[in-house]
Amino acid sequence: MFNFCTLFDSNYLSRGLVMYDSLKKHENDFHLYVFAFDNKAHEILKKLALDKVTVISLKDFESEELLSVKPGRSKAEYCWTCTPSTIKYVIEKYKVDNCTYIDADLYFYNSPKVLFDEMDNKSVLITEHRYSKKYDRSVIAGKYCVQFITFKNNIEGLKALNWWQQACIDWCYDRYEDGKFGDQKYLDDWTTRFEGVHVLQHLGGGIAPWNVQQYRLIKNKDNQLLFTTKQNLTNFVPVFYHYHYVRFYKNDLVDLGWFKLTKTIVEHFYKNYICDLENATVRIKQIDQGFDSGFRPFSIKESKRIKDKLKVLFKLITRYNLFDKKHFYKKSQIKKS
Repeated sequence: MFNFCTLFDSNYLSRGLVMYDSLKKHENDFHLYVFAFDNKAHEILKKLALDKVTVISLKDFESEELLSVKPGRSKAEYCWTCTPSTIKYVIEKYKVDNCTYIDADLYFYNSPKVLFDEMDNKSVLITEHRYSKKYDRSVIAGKYCVQFITFKNNIEGLKALNWWQQACIDWCYDRYEDGKFGDQKYLDDWTTRFEGVHVLQHLGGGIAPWNVQQYRLIKNKDNQLLFTTKQNLTNFVPVFYHYHYVRFYKNDLVDLGWFKLTKTIVEHFYKNYICDLENATVRIKQIDQGFDSGFRPFSIKESKRIKDKLKVLFKLITRYNLFDKKHFYKKSQIKKS
């Protein structure tokens, strides 16, 4: 069985539900441990009573060590701090022989079994960002992404996990400092620091807005979506896509971020994902009618990036289209493919 864990609060609840649904669609032999990072997420998840899911509250999870550093860290920094601790908690509490942390904003298009098969007898699996040249932040943010990271319950796996857990408790901030950044810059030297570490080679594990520019979307004879690398025309199936930075605003707008996305990628990936998020929100509101977590106010006083988008927003809002690198959409105009 594949054991997964993830963490999120009510702001990412719809993403977590969509991630779970996508995983369940393609893989049956798994269990997901969800660490609910606020009371609202915990209450709704318990009422949803999802099969293959165990919901864990902060009260049950947080250790004295974590609580001692919590006041000095932002919400995001504290989530990063907790990531290795969630994995260790699952391994120790539920006596499982493996655990994979996955971000809540992943979406599975095929079973991750192929990724674990590649890992074979290694004890730790890590994934590269594989940045496109234009977006390469590996020097600051790290070569590897803590989006999908596996540890086996053995000597090699626990050695790496215990080291990472303590490192994140000691220092985990949203800034680059002395070769560190958040929880993931720590992974840069793991292939030499620890034994039994495997770097994922399957390109379908870890498609993201910062690397999708390197690939071209195609279909095979069975109408299955495939990617091919632009450099050497290597075909591969998407296993999961990391929907980083998708943001919803209270006036029915969706922001897809600053990365260059082709209309084909938006049509075949983002549109369906946004619709699934909308459907997940409907499910949540059947339990909590007033639920509006995760929706941001859209104000002209926001960052310069948002202000720049406003210059073109109102000219084009009635059209479903891409406008250069500024990806704003009216949700009512997005229909699932």
